[in-house]
Amino acid sequence: MQRGCASSALPLRARLIDFLIQSAHKLQVAPTVKYTALSIFAHRFYPRCLSRLEEQGNDVENWLLQPLRESNLQLFALVSLWISTKIHTSPCLSVKIFKSLGDNIIKEQHYTIRDYLEAEVVLMQVVNFEIGMNNSAFVYFEELLLQFKGVAKVGELVNFEAGMDIMDLIYEKEETSMLYTNPHSLAASILVVSYVITVPKQTWEFPVVPWVKFVTGCEEEDILEIVRDVLKHVLDVSC
Repeated sequence: MQRGCASSALPLRARLIDFLIQSAHKLQVAPTVKYTALSIFAHRFYPRCLSRLEEQGNDVENWLLQPLRESNLQLFALVSLWISTKIHTSPCLSVKIFKSLGDNIIKEQHYTIRDYLEAEVVLMQVVNFEIGMNNSAFVYFEELLLQFKGVAKVGELVNFEAGMDIMDLIYEKEETSMLYTNPHSLAASILVVSYVITVPKQTWEFPVVPWVKFVTGCEEEDILEIVRDVLKHVLDVSC
C-alpha cells in the first residue's frame, strides 16, 4: 500500500513506526516478529518513555533517553525487533545483524554493539519487562481468513498482504493503534476492510459482516464502527 506523502513529512511517531516496519521487511522476519515488536515499541516503550521524560525531565540519567533524539528512538525500534526475534525465532538473529542494518539506515548516529546491549536493558526497564504478546490481532486475522476461505470461494480473493498493510497503517497514529486493545474485533474488522478493498464489487455476495459476527462473537455495531475508522484512516493515508 503506497503512502500519500514522503516518510520525512510524517509526524515523529509515524516515522518511527515506518522505520520499524521497513526494518522488519529488510530483515525478512515473520509477521509475528514484526507485530510483537510493534506492540513492544508503540504500545509500551514509546508512550512510557515520553511519560517518564515528562515526570523526570532532565533527571533522566541514561544518555539514550536524555536527550531523546530520533536516532536513539530508531535504535530502540531495532532493539524491539531484536527482542521479538528472541521470543519467536530459534535461533534468534544475532545483534550483529541489527547493528549492520542500523549502520546503513540510522543516519544521525553510529551505535556500537555495546550500545545495542545497553539499549536492550534500558528498554526492558522502561516497559517493566512486559514483552509478552498473548492476544495478537494478526494471529486472529490469519485464523479468521483461513476459516473464511473454507466456507466461501470469494475468500480466495481476499488479499492477505493487504490485510497486513492495513494493520501496519493502524499503528501510525496513537488513536488508531488503540484499536489493538480489542484484537478480536479488530481482526474481524480488518477482514471486512480487506474484503471491501480487494474483492471485486461484482462478487460481493457473501454476507461477510454477519459471518464474522457469528464466528467471533463480536457485536456487529462494534465491527462496523471499527471498519469505518479503519477505512477513514486508510483512505486518508492513500490520498
